[in-house]
Parts: sequence; structure tokens; C-alpha cells
Amino acid sequence: MTTLRIATRQSKLALWQAEHVAASLRAAHPSLQVELVKMTTQGDRVLDRPLAEIGGKGLFIKELEVALAEGRADIAVHSMKDVPSELPPGMLLAAMLPRADARDAFVSTHYPAFDALPQGARVGTSSLRRQCQIRAVRGDLQLIPLRGNVDTRLRKLEEGEFDAIILASAGLIRLGLGDRIKQFLSVEQSLPAVGQGIIGIECRSEDFASQEYVRILNDLDANSCIAAERAFALRLEGSCQSPIGGFAELSGVNLKLHGLVASIDGAEVYRDTLIGPRKNAVELGRMLAERILFAGADRLLREFRAQAAHQSLPPPSGEHR
Repeated sequence: MTTLRIATRQSKLALWQAEHVAASLRAAHPSLQVELVKMTTQGDRVLDRPLAEIGGKGLFIKELEVALAEGRADIAVHSMKDVPSELPPGMLLAAMLPRADARDAFVSTHYPAFDALPQGARVGTSSLRRQCQIRAVRGDLQLIPLRGNVDTRLRKLEEGEFDAIILASAGLIRLGLGDRIKQFLSVEQSLPAVGQGIIGIECRSEDFASQEYVRILNDLDANSCIAAERAFALRLEGSCQSPIGGFAELSGVNLKLHGLVASIDGAEVYRDTLIGPRKNAVELGRMLAERILFAGADRLLREFRAQAAHQSLPPPSGEHR
């Protein structure tokens, strides 16, 4: 009997995602044995500093990719918002599962919606992408860094450290905590991270057997959306420390791509939308990036790169801030 080994983080959400993939693979291939290889990543270990300061969300997957490269695992299961725009040599994304709700979620024990927050309310989030969009519309709010797994973040909210926190809706729903969501933030209120809500499967590019096993799980709609979003982010990335958001949605044969680049203080926000044939997803991503760069984001990104180099910060990756 063939065994397929899945590299995964050990958080509840990561394990849920890995078990979901494992169950889907067992159902599709009854003779296949699937095992989890549980790992702790640098992103899980360092919780006392914002992710942007220690290298970005790519730190959640580095050890998993090392396990793949060394042959200790056959595939790795990721939240696609954690996956950098460029993969290491010899790796590829073999399948995308159907997208869950990609929106950000407003969670609070006292307030029914984001607009109900009083002046100076304490909002927890460590995502630069979320911070800049909140600051752009509510500069009066106190934005406080919030790290840890979903349970830890909810516990801190319950203990009164925050008046509200912003989390990904998909993670809460997958963990059976959808009832904690007071409001789903619209794309206009908080543009999601590139890849948010999509579970991706990574494997070695020469491992054709593993690719064949997981191909049956690939969702064409999610694949089209992620192709556009990642092409958009790849054109913008480099070593910038700027908040970036990107979200694609499908309508028949067309794809609508939203993109955003902003300053961390929310004073400058460059946002645009492009619609085109879904078959041209990658081209649409690049075109939208070029439009936003031309509008002024190019200067902003250069400033962030210079600042990062001056501070000797590692280049961020993943959630595209």
C-alpha cells in the first residue's frame, strides 16, 4: 500500500486543513494510506514580535518546504495567504481546494459591527494589510499587535485586552467558530489577502506520483483566482514592507480582480479593479499591478524597500501583509 505523507503545522486550524485534505485523498484513492507529519515552524515559535519584523508569513511554511526537499514528507498543506509569491526551486503548487469565505471577520464581545466601535477603541490585528485599511477610515482607533493561534486570540479578546479583533472568516468557520463573527467585512472595507480562504497543496516538482494523487482535488475556479492574485502580488513584491491586498472573483467566463497597495499609516491607499477573461488570469494580475504602480504605488514601494534595507529587515512574504 502506498503512503502519502502530509507536512503540516500543529495549530488547530492547520491540522483541520491537513486532515481535510487527508480525508479527501482517502476518499478519492481508497488504497492510499495518508499520514500527517506534524511540525512547528518559526512563525509558530516567535510570538513576541509582529510578523513583518521577523520575515513575514512565509515563516509559517519554511520548515514544511525543508521537509519536502529532504524527502521527509511528500506534500505540504498551506493556507495560501501564508505562501510567498515565489516558491523555492524544485517546488510547485499542485492543487487548490475550493475557496471558503475570503472576507475578513469583525469579532467583538461588546460591539455588533465595525462602525459601532467608539472613539479610541482597541482593535487587535498584526496584519499590516488590515491595519492600513482600518487606519484609512478610522484613524482614531488603537491598533494593537495580536499574534497566536485562533484560540489564543479569542481568549485575549474575552479577557478584555481588546474591544474587537479582526480575523479571517475562513479559519473561524472551519474551526466551527463562525458564530463568533459579528460582521463579515466587505471587500470595500477590508480587501482580503492574496490567497485568503484557499487551501493549497505543495509538492516537489519532480514528484509526479504525488502530483497525480492530489490533482483530483484541484478546483478550477480557485486555481483561476489564485493565479491572478499571485501574479499581482509577484509583480509588486520584492522586499517591500508595504501592505498589499488582492482578491479575485469569478462571473461566468470573466474574472474581476481587486488590488491594493497602501502605506502602513493608511494615509496613502492605491486601489484599483480590473475585469477580463478568466483564461487570462495571470496577465490580468500583472496588468492590475502595473496600473497601481503607475498610479503612485511604485514610489511607495521604493520607499518601503529603502526603509527595509536601512533597518536590515528580512524581506517579508506570505499574507502579502
